[in-house]
Amino acid sequence: MVVIAVVIVAILVAVGYLAWNQVRSQRLRSRFGPEYDRAVERHGGRGAAEKELRSREQRHQELDLHDLPDEQRELYREQWVHVQERFVDTPEGALEEADRLVLVVMGQRGYPTGGFEERAAHLSVEHGRTLDHYRRGHDISSRAAGKEASTEDMRQAMVHYRALFEDLLAVPVEDRNPRS
Repeated sequence: MVVIAVVIVAILVAVGYLAWNQVRSQRLRSRFGPEYDRAVERHGGRGAAEKELRSREQRHQELDLHDLPDEQRELYREQWVHVQERFVDTPEGALEEADRLVLVVMGQRGYPTGGFEERAAHLSVEHGRTLDHYRRGHDISSRAAGKEASTEDMRQAMVHYRALFEDLLAVPVEDRNPRS
């Protein structure tokens, strides 16, 4: 009887561990979106990727992040409109400005603005759904700096940057008026 009880307890522990592992994986996949799959591919497996993503969450908790006041949010939106208007005459310059404006907003929110991969890692925790846009925009911007991107490519980069830009400026859920 004791042996059977030990076997049953061991099976229950194993099933519990597997279920907990699966729930944790689903939570990470949901939180990080496409970045989860990117991490799995980059780190060669789910275990290493999930360890990296949990590490990002821990580093993210140490940041002093804050939302932007309404006035500042509107000022940045106005600046974005000017950058878009400039695109017609100087696409390369407008693309550089878009990249800089995204960096400024990141910094104002409290995100580190060091190297691209560091920025991407920090953004992935709260902005995993739009991070792929940022990666694509940055890639095109890098190609444009080397004169290897068409005007249509640069237009696409502006669209990608705008997705992250709007996500960074978003009004916090708790401050949204449900009637608007």
